[in-house]
Amino acid sequence: MKAPKRIQPLIDDGLIDEVISRLMSGKEADVYTVRCGSEIRCAKVYKEAAKRSFKQAVKYQEGRKVRNTRRARAMEKNSKFGRKQQEEVWHNAEVSALARIANAGVRVPETYGCLDGVLLMELITDEEGLVAPRLSDVAMSAEQAIEDHAVVMHYVMLMLCAGLVHGDLSEFNVLVDEYGPVIIDLPQAVDAAANNNAQSMLERDVDNITHYYGQYAPELLDSRYAQEIWALYEEGDLNPDRVLTGNFAENTESADVDAVLDEIKAVMAEEASRLERIREANESD
Repeated sequence: MKAPKRIQPLIDDGLIDEVISRLMSGKEADVYTVRCGSEIRCAKVYKEAAKRSFKQAVKYQEGRKVRNTRRARAMEKNSKFGRKQQEEVWHNAEVSALARIANAGVRVPETYGCLDGVLLMELITDEEGLVAPRLSDVAMSAEQAIEDHAVVMHYVMLMLCAGLVHGDLSEFNVLVDEYGPVIIDLPQAVDAAANNNAQSMLERDVDNITHYYGQYAPELLDSRYAQEIWALYEEGDLNPDRVLTGNFAENTESADVDAVLDEIKAVMAEEASRLERIREANESD
């Protein structure tokens, strides 16, 4: 097929030899299968901000830091240069996130570089060498659903161990090859420590995945992985070797307000007494 305008520079630079077909069109990018030498890969062409249908992008960008002060100021002013820089930050965020979670043990496509809004990546295929289906297109037994759900929950935990929350995880952002689930689409991944929406996004990610697998294994719908994972994270007990159970018990103990007030009063009285002793000591001198 004719090479899209955005991919042509990569062909000119010898990074891509041929565009084979368009694989899919999503809310933030179009994906093409391409030939690079003897290998078939995919090229993700990000849509411009005005053409993206990704909702509430600002929520996802909270906490993302730009070290270059000139770039940061331009982005704040929303100048033409600033908008271009914002696009680069959006594109590079996915490259960075893919690298971080791959290092953490999450199965993701390998990346080969991002140039002018085009991300060159590994093409995930099934056991027959065909393009791997999305989870949304896969039916399974209850046993397989339980097994694969546990794998994805483990990946969610590993992502959080790496400091990230996917933020848009669903059956449409998971591919399934012969070895199991593969996580894709991370330009909106958020920094768990810096984004105030991280907990709610993680809960939504887990709910989306659980509801899909729950079609085949209804018992999964009673699990509470999101609450378990986030509680472990807040307590500092989350680590890659943690075995999740899907169980979580809320702390139903109500706060004893009177006891807290009494403790505060006692501390204040002790401080007042200390200051009085200091005053008396100074007067005696």
